[in-house]
Amino acid sequence: MELTEFISPQLIRLELTSTKKLDAIKELIGLIDGAGFLTDSEAFLKSVLEREKVGSTGIGKGIAIPHSRTSAVREVVVAVGRSLAGIEFEALDNRPVHLIFLIAAPVESGGLYLKALARLSRLLRYQEFRNELMEAKTVEDVIKIISAEEK
Repeated sequence: MELTEFISPQLIRLELTSTKKLDAIKELIGLIDGAGFLTDSEAFLKSVLEREKVGSTGIGKGIAIPHSRTSAVREVVVAVGRSLAGIEFEALDNRPVHLIFLIAAPVESGGLYLKALARLSRLLRYQEFRNELMEAKTVEDVIKIISAEEK
């Protein structure tokens, strides 16, 4: 399993227009919905926000990985959003978030969903990898950077 199986160009936004956590999550859900992966975008939003109530998915170092499994999702996908200015996300280190990876998964995808979450978390530990994503010029560059890091 590779992350690039779940990320496609239409699921990447190089510059989020949102400046707030909720708006950023909605913006990424819009990408997933627009690509046809959701049966109910409102139900998915509600599910993501319920997960956020448990604890912020802003894991620190400028990264957030909001995620949810719900019947409103057709298949496992990952939307990627970048904010050069940064978004207040209630991150564990109280710093703004610059890279957001929204994982959407159907209820029955437990193993695949957890593998995607674990792999993403592992890759994002590396400062150089995060820097490359921040400097990517095109959505294709983002996919190439993730693919190269997984090799």
